[in-house]
Amino acid sequence: MKLDQFLKWNNLVSSGGEAKNFIKLGHVKVNGDIEIRRGRKLNKGDKVMFLKNELIFE
Repeated sequence: MKLDQFLKWNNLVSSGGEAKNFIKLGHVKVNGDIEIRRGRKLNKGDKVMFLKNELIFE
């Protein structure tokens, strides 16, 4: 699953465009590193930090 889809799927954003903007502005971390690629493919066990939410991709 792509990072932008994951944010939308977990109801952290209301649209793909909103996800794109948050990612582009550097508000999302994957495994502790800022990720600015909205198409970043997530692997099982990846930790996604968005605002004060921490989710693990399974």
